[in-house]
Amino acid sequence: MVAMRVISTPAQHLALTNCAYCSRAQYSQFQLPQGKSYGMVSVNQQLIFKITPHDGVENGSLALNAIQRKCLRVSAGDSVTVDRYVLPSKCDLVMIHAELDFISKGKKQETIDSTIISKELKKRFSGQVLTINQKVSFEYLGTNFTFNVVSLLVAGQREGQGNSGLLTEDTSWQFETPANSGIKIVNQKGGQTTNLFKTKDFNFQKLGIGGLDDEFSDIFRRAFASRVFPPHVIEKLGIPHVKGILLFGPPGTGKTLIARQIGKLLNGREPKVVNGPEVLSKFVGETEKNVRDLFADAEAEQKAKGHDSELHIIIFDELDAICKQRGSTRDGTGVHDSIVNQLLTKIDGVEALNNILLIGMTNRKDLLDEALLRPGRMEVQIEIGLPDEKGRIQILNIHSNKMKENSFLGADVDVMQLASQTKNFSGAELEGLVKSATSFALNRNVNLADINKPLDEDNIKVTMNDFLMALDEVKPAFGAAINTLEMCRPGGMLHCGRADDQNRKTGGVLVEQVKKSERTPLMTCLLEGPPSTGKTALAATIAIDSGFPFIKIVSAENMIGLQEPTKVSMIAKVFEDAYKSPLSIIILDNIERLIEYVRIGPRFSNLILQTLLVLVKRNPPKGKKLLVIGTTSEGAILKDMGLLESFNVHLEVPPLKPTDMMEVLKQQNFFHPRDIDNAVQALGPEIPIKRLLMLMEMAISGKEGDDAVAIREGHQKIDIDHFYDCLRDIEPSSRSAEHELF
Repeated sequence: MVAMRVISTPAQHLALTNCAYCSRAQYSQFQLPQGKSYGMVSVNQQLIFKITPHDGVENGSLALNAIQRKCLRVSAGDSVTVDRYVLPSKCDLVMIHAELDFISKGKKQETIDSTIISKELKKRFSGQVLTINQKVSFEYLGTNFTFNVVSLLVAGQREGQGNSGLLTEDTSWQFETPANSGIKIVNQKGGQTTNLFKTKDFNFQKLGIGGLDDEFSDIFRRAFASRVFPPHVIEKLGIPHVKGILLFGPPGTGKTLIARQIGKLLNGREPKVVNGPEVLSKFVGETEKNVRDLFADAEAEQKAKGHDSELHIIIFDELDAICKQRGSTRDGTGVHDSIVNQLLTKIDGVEALNNILLIGMTNRKDLLDEALLRPGRMEVQIEIGLPDEKGRIQILNIHSNKMKENSFLGADVDVMQLASQTKNFSGAELEGLVKSATSFALNRNVNLADINKPLDEDNIKVTMNDFLMALDEVKPAFGAAINTLEMCRPGGMLHCGRADDQNRKTGGVLVEQVKKSERTPLMTCLLEGPPSTGKTALAATIAIDSGFPFIKIVSAENMIGLQEPTKVSMIAKVFEDAYKSPLSIIILDNIERLIEYVRIGPRFSNLILQTLLVLVKRNPPKGKKLLVIGTTSEGAILKDMGLLESFNVHLEVPPLKPTDMMEVLKQQNFFHPRDIDNAVQALGPEIPIKRLLMLMEMAISGKEGDDAVAIREGHQKIDIDHFYDCLRDIEPSSRSAEHELF
């Protein structure tokens, strides 16, 4: 091993050989044995060079070009260690993967034939040892280039095992180019043949995309896989590139995020981002011109370069604002129709462009013109739905990653538990949950009495309790309406006898059937019985016990004062929202009130009735499952209207019989055991459960404050005579024989 001083190469043309140069006197100590006519040296045990004697180099000096010095991280005048390198017995390179670039950066454009350039490089550098990450300069057709060794394959070794190898005449080459280099590689077979993407590793969590791995993979397969291959391969296949992607789904699920990240992943021109309403103009013809201007650059480049044109991406946010069904808008201008026509012409008209990719986003796919969605236009339609539990874990990790890295996240925070408690949360709502939890943690460290008091940053901790409080504050738009359902059974759910137990059991069976069976994605059940028998409470109990992520109750009380079309839209939206969740329950409460039925006349809303007849029978989309539970006190009327047959299962919810009344009174524990029989006898042959509970509440509330509290706490009992008085108050006409009983 010899210490030598680094100098520049003695002549300009020698800088393009990748050789090291020494004096003739020192050359003999580096020459390879066995009569080889050249020598090999290892410099600083990093890179291996073919060494050549030169009269312009003094003893003790090693001449290296600027690229070699940069790879070794040394300057002219520095000292390096040089040792003779003996080639191993098996070191021939089978394949080398290199990145081509210009030495001088600029706006140059160059098309290079892979077959020709590989022959040139073999001829010039054959017999040299190349190492991964080594950069080599060379001249080709009057232009100076460099190639950087990205990876290599050595004979007898697996890919990735060898760090260096000997370039031979049999070594095959694969080329790539850096982003925006201006170099176009043609006639290359195998290997990476595109510089379409800036990255080789698609780590979606690093990109800030959580829970959308499958959707992103579908987008790549449908829209980008064909663009990775050289144009001549696609021509032989005889297929055009996909020109349009439509991302649709509920708000906040990541449509805009995916479009934004696609733009960041791709090399070439910056994507044009257009908000739908921005295209519109009040001037005649100006809107159509705005659309044409979006495609002008792509059109000019395709005419100039043909297949060599870069990919032009146009992102349309809120696409439904400008591409509604033609003829659906009655503004008298026809502007919306003209926009759709202009887009269709540019995407798939007579002079269609092949170097564009449209990415449209919408929450309302149903509003878009059908012609825009056919193959050849926006044919790739990806639903960006609500994330599943695995996706929610990814999203929560993404949004809490920084606070975890900086030790602001409490050790008790269980992301898996939070994911299980955030069913039907969108990505945006999960981000809002993390923000809300953080606000609790920050507020805990703020002194409201003295807002200017210095803050203790080191004590900020976002704990699990902060997240649990945030769950009470941030509610999913498509989540289960548990709070609303609990209002349907404010006193809890009592066991009301054999009929009630059987109904609950049947309800549980229906839930399991919807959850597990692939043959019945839609089940409908009608709870029928007299008023106040607890039909709504039973439906709410079945829904809450199901654990389904989406539960909504459709009730007439939420539609007071609304016109028929508005009510129809509200009902239809509940069903559309349910189709976005894998498991859903919709409760149609008091159906006769929903359809505005009254006995006088009789009259009802045929528009709402027809809507229910369609929606209750319509199967959800593939992969989605729905249970519809209806409640009614007018079964005979629904039968006449044809709605009764729309429900698969009919369950009768009867009033309480004497044995059921006795069970309820025992559960409530408000009477002395000796008075229960008399109370049941006074109640008659049957009574609805809600009426009985109201009667007992009257008997309790009629007492003085302390006595009422004592009864509720079990320290006192309801006086039977007071109970009889309350019973006479609510049913005076039906108790003519009560004096004999009392």
